[in-house]
Amino acid sequence: MERTSKITGSRYVLAVKDLKKSVDYYINELGFKTIWTDEGWHALYREKFIVMLGECPEDRSAFETNNHSYFAYIDVENVDDLYKEYQSKNIDMRGLSDKPWGQREFAITTIDGHRITFGEEIQ
Repeated sequence: MERTSKITGSRYVLAVKDLKKSVDYYINELGFKTIWTDEGWHALYREKFIVMLGECPEDRSAFETNNHSYFAYIDVENVDDLYKEYQSKNIDMRGLSDKPWGQREFAITTIDGHRITFGEEIQ
């Protein structure tokens, strides 16, 4: 069967306890901008990385899911520059290093406990 469909991107949908606090973090610490907002929701982007935050104050946090809190691996050009940018902010980060799978990468944990890895293919 010939495929006629094509995946053209992705968006991450994340539950957060305090939407206002989380939006502030994504904008002021991670460098995102608003796409749209609606009651209990806020969508943001940084280049091609899009997140949709939904306020769920009664649900358990990503911190409580341990390793299940990893939700994204983001490919980056100039990962060293992004690492330096984030070092100057109030961001929980794990160090930049070259990995045996051919990526130079670092990881962050957001204020909601979601974990994101940023990486660049080693040339």
